[in-house]
Amino acid sequence: MATTIAVLSQKGGTGKTTTVRTLTDVLRRIDLRVLAVDLDPQGNLSDYLDVDPEATPTIADVLTGAATAGDADHGGVIPATLALAEAELILGGKIGRELALKQALRPLTQDYDVILIDCPPALGLLTVNALVASDHALISAEGQYFALQGVEQALEVIELARSTLNPDLQLLGIVLNIVDLRTRHSREAFDSLRQHFGDRLLDTVIRQSIAYAESAERALSILDYRPDLGEDYLGVASELLKRLGMKDARRKVKALRR
Repeated sequence: MATTIAVLSQKGGTGKTTTVRTLTDVLRRIDLRVLAVDLDPQGNLSDYLDVDPEATPTIADVLTGAATAGDADHGGVIPATLALAEAELILGGKIGRELALKQALRPLTQDYDVILIDCPPALGLLTVNALVASDHALISAEGQYFALQGVEQALEVIELARSTLNPDLQLLGIVLNIVDLRTRHSREAFDSLRQHFGDRLLDTVIRQSIAYAESAERALSILDYRPDLGEDYLGVASELLKRLGMKDARRKVKALRR
């Protein structure tokens, strides 16, 4: 059975989608079967993973019942388009709307080792669907003063999903993105999160760099475009695999780092 992880944030611009894209790449490089689900109407993950923008069906069709998740699986990616925003409105009027994604993904859990869900940058119905469908939640936060508030809001939504529809949901961790530890601002943001959330905050942070935008523009993984920065994601992947108890996979990540 696949381990399903929802990656969420309280707002946009936290590096969330880049995290999903790069973790997908890392895990595939160590021979794990990974399904990436784009649940953001902006469709940036689909672009990053080089899915044809005209590909159909999409996650919008899946959630409205017009297609199965298997039909919408384009080479390990279920893409999104702006049609997902309309699908969310349609979904809002349905009974059992919070369960739609979980029910749709169930047939694919035998075909993959890991399912990564890129949530929209808002804590609404689509994000709740992702949390109900997932075993774990990973929070992405930006390395700045307001990160604490955003993480607390994300934790509230996780707790809501756990207390109502998914009691087995676990917090996998909090990853701090867009960090420049040379500045006091980023260091204080990290220290504040560590003080409030302890070991729920990953030790590895993702450094700030324009190279992420450049690599996305070239449809290249940061692991190939800037291997030095890719080390950050290898560190994040290693920490997450340790928390998931996936020892063999973690050893393979260590081999990539060497």
